[in-house]
Amino acid sequence: MDAFSNFLIAAAGTFIACSIAVPLLLWIARVAGLYAIVQERRAQVYVLFGKVIGTIDEPGLHFLPKKLGLSAFLVNWLGKCHEVDLRLDQTYLRSQPVNSEEGAPMGIGIWYEMFVSDPVSFLFKNTDPSGSLSANVSNSTVRCLSNMPLADMLVNRHVMSDTVRNEVTPKSHEWGYKLGSVYIRKVHFRDAKMIKQIESKVVNRLRQVTSAIKQDGANQVNIITSTAEKTAAIELAKAAAVRPEIVGNALRDISADPDVAQAVFDVLEAQKIIGGQATVTLVPSSGGGLLTELLAAQQPRSESSPPPLKK
Repeated sequence: MDAFSNFLIAAAGTFIACSIAVPLLLWIARVAGLYAIVQERRAQVYVLFGKVIGTIDEPGLHFLPKKLGLSAFLVNWLGKCHEVDLRLDQTYLRSQPVNSEEGAPMGIGIWYEMFVSDPVSFLFKNTDPSGSLSANVSNSTVRCLSNMPLADMLVNRHVMSDTVRNEVTPKSHEWGYKLGSVYIRKVHFRDAKMIKQIESKVVNRLRQVTSAIKQDGANQVNIITSTAEKTAAIELAKAAAVRPEIVGNALRDISADPDVAQAVFDVLEAQKIIGGQATVTLVPSSGGGLLTELLAAQQPRSESSPPPLKK
């Protein structure tokens, strides 16, 4: 057998040893209690002969004889290892029945989050810690939030959430839970007839408010219009009253100078003539006599008169 064949046999043997023998040895060591691997947000509780001998809640590889002593070699054979989930969990309880101070049947939806803070208490102090915590939250909600004024119940959710959280927290610690945020997510009416009555009242109130807004707008428009008309009438009356005084003062100033007054009256007369419908004929001042008489004797021909007859 040559050297290459020996190399292949050695490589195959090493591969088999690494793929089978090493995992087998690690399994034997773990079963024998030499080490344990704890995952993230997990805890392992070791119980031997009905007694808790150790708890490991730190993630990573742990050498068990250092944590548990010589009991580590017996716990996997004669005892038990409980693995507890420490991750954050959430629960929502819908429509918890309460009554307001006015007697209205109300429903409250409450959301809360929690995680296991004491694995030993979680395992051995309550057979159903999750169900007990849910029942405790439900009972505390009904007990603490009943007989509240309806207006406060619909508005003050932050105060209500704090009240329930403070009520539930001490008991949840006894069961190994630590309560996180608690929030009242929904407050609603449970009586269908009451819901319809409230809807009817809201609709009627909205109609009344809409009508009042429209009427108020129309009144405002009328007030603005009346005020504008009143102001315009006052100003026009003032102008009419002041106009004769202004015209009189102007004529008085004009009449103070006879030349200016004559020029103004001439201009006014010319404007009157131009603005009228009469025919104007300009005659030179030196062309009097016969021409003036002929023009005066000429009969003006209207546009409606018929043309002269031809012979």
